[in-house]
Amino acid sequence: MSNPFYKFSVSTIVVFSILFLCHISVLFAVGHSIFEDRLLLSYIVNYVLIVLVFGLLYLLRKKYKDQLGYLFLIGSLLKFSVFFVLFQPHYKADGIITTFEFTAFFIPYVIGLFTETLYLAKWFNKLT
Repeated sequence: MSNPFYKFSVSTIVVFSILFLCHISVLFAVGHSIFEDRLLLSYIVNYVLIVLVFGLLYLLRKKYKDQLGYLFLIGSLLKFSVFFVLFQPHYKADGIITTFEFTAFFIPYVIGLFTETLYLAKWFNKLT
C-alpha cells in the first residue's frame, strides 16, 4: 500500500463509514429520520469529491508541483459549489436550515477536509 492515492482512498472510506454509522446512530437515538436530510448523499458526494481532488493532485504532482496548493484551493471551491447546487436548495426549501440539515452536510465536509489536509500535508512534505 505504498501508493498515496490508494492509501488515502481506503483510509478515507473507512473514516467515512465509521463516521456515517456514528451519525445515523445519533440521529436514531434522538428520534430523527435517518435519511431525511440527504445524509447518505452528503457522505457519498463528499467522499467522491475528496478522492477526486486528491487523485487530480496526485496525477498533476510532477507537472504542477509548485501550484498544488492553488489546485487544492480550486478543489475546495468545487466542493462548495456542489453544496450550493445539490444541497442548499433542498435545505432552504422551507426557508430555514435546521441543525440536522446543517450537520448532514457539515460533518462529512469537515471530516473530509481534515482527512484530506492531513494526507496532503504529509504528502507535500515528502515532495519537497
